[in-house]
Amino acid sequence: MNFDAASARSVARADDSDTVRVVIAGEHPLLSWALRRVMQDTPDLRTVGEANSSDAALNQVFGLKPDVVVIDCSMDQGWRLARQLRDRNDELGIVILTVEGSDDLLFRALDTGASAYLNKSASVGEVIGAVRHAAIAARSFSAAGLAQALRRRNEATDRLALSPRERQVLALLGDGRSVPEVAATIYVSLSTAKTYVARLYEKLGANNRAQALMTAVDMGLFDVPAASLAG
Repeated sequence: MNFDAASARSVARADDSDTVRVVIAGEHPLLSWALRRVMQDTPDLRTVGEANSSDAALNQVFGLKPDVVVIDCSMDQGWRLARQLRDRNDELGIVILTVEGSDDLLFRALDTGASAYLNKSASVGEVIGAVRHAAIAARSFSAAGLAQALRRRNEATDRLALSPRERQVLALLGDGRSVPEVAATIYVSLSTAKTYVARLYEKLGANNRAQALMTAVDMGLFDVPAASLAG
């Protein structure tokens, strides 16, 4: 009888060692409850802590030493929490959850060092898969639609790429040159200069010179403040 009890305890400890220990960080009780239920209903996942603030989550992660933390980034300072945790622990699985999905948020999660990214439309299976992935591959990023998002970003980059001539025209516009002056400076016809300017406006999504120059500043194409060009 004693042998059986000891064996049972040993098996329980072995089973527990294979369980992914999770801390849930989020301000919304309903979302936290739903995540907790997912963990409860999944044999290899277990919630070991919940926090409704970034500071509380930071303390729980370092006190409880979970395998994975799921962060609802609608929580105040949620993104900062994710960055702090990654900077301090390379092995911690970090799952980012946002209430809306977009390529910008997906890439923000990637740049933050998260292990996985989810949005509110994620299925239970996707949540479980993200937590499991984060537990075994903390520094390998996973997200639904990642390949498509990368393709869209590459297409946008290609579309916005300026040729050397277009960059030259942009610089001249930034210097305050008129289109006829641009044409004379680069030794092309006025019609050709207008074509270059029109292409610039199209690529930069601008309707006029001021918008084009402001967008160029935002994109880092000028090493000057936007205010100086706007004036």
